[in-house]
Amino acid sequence: MNRKYFLSALAVTGLTYPSFSQVPAMAARIGIPQAAPLVPPYLQPGDIIGITAPAGHITLEEITPAIRIMESWGFKIHVGSTVNKRDFSFGGTDAERQQDLQAMLDDPSIKAIMCARGGYGSARIIDQLNFFNFAQHPKWVIGFSDITVLHCHINRLYGIATLHSKMCNSFPDDFSKAEPIVQETILSIKQALTGQRMLYSLPADTHNRIGTASGILIGGNLSMIQSIAATNSEPDTIGKILFLEEVGEYMYTLDRMLNNLQRSHKLDNLAGLIIGGFNRLKPDDPGEEFGRTVVDIVMEKVKDFKYPVCFNFPVGHQKNNYALKCGIMHKLDVQKDNVILSELRG
Repeated sequence: MNRKYFLSALAVTGLTYPSFSQVPAMAARIGIPQAAPLVPPYLQPGDIIGITAPAGHITLEEITPAIRIMESWGFKIHVGSTVNKRDFSFGGTDAERQQDLQAMLDDPSIKAIMCARGGYGSARIIDQLNFFNFAQHPKWVIGFSDITVLHCHINRLYGIATLHSKMCNSFPDDFSKAEPIVQETILSIKQALTGQRMLYSLPADTHNRIGTASGILIGGNLSMIQSIAATNSEPDTIGKILFLEEVGEYMYTLDRMLNNLQRSHKLDNLAGLIIGGFNRLKPDDPGEEFGRTVVDIVMEKVKDFKYPVCFNFPVGHQKNNYALKCGIMHKLDVQKDNVILSELRG
């Protein structure tokens, strides 16, 4: 059903017209198929990448390696006003972070927005951001962890693709001396931004559930996804390939968050499920007495469903955190010997 017909149908039933941003989410809730994902233009040499800090604070010195590497790729860099600002743990006040990100969303000369680091803060400003100009002229929004809020919000309300990847604070000081896995993950950002078709192949985990699925790829940090439940940013998971990652949480906390996804039926109608890094800061903490592993917890939540499940995918708070294009169709092929996640092109 096209947007014009959808709006007409609402008028006939006596409902008020939704705003442009509300249509994709409303359509999903009542079962109307959404339009194909909107992919921002891929970057060309000379394009400008803006760097902003919508969450935690960061200094210019700390992002200098990222600037140097992205400039070596042929891009120009615009450093936002929040770099070097600090309001306790934040990269400036809520107003300062909102204004800096808003300026980059609105600036037509900026072709991609790299979030400098995670931490916490994006959810505090998301409702003050105006995405009208961004929706008319999409650009890549890049980051992970706390930036999951932006990925979910943009995908749910606007159907626009974003890039889940490492951020400025993960770029090595000397790229030539970095470990191969670090080099590969950083280069995956360039590959994604310049339009290469992304394909990842990895050895199978013995706990995987075999199967093949196709769907739009969505997801990110589990804590952030749970934190936006029942808001207009919460992801629509029906028919999607969902990926999840987490760091530094007790097993009972992981169970509580996944239990929330289960009880809210976010796991019911997935096309497939990808479990990335679930790294513990204190794996031997004597206070950890939950008695279940990540595999146990996940498989308990999805035991009634048949879709493929993949464990230990290289995404999350770890060195092997590869770039993933959120909001774009992918194929997940989980077999006995290997797993392949591939971007689908029309």
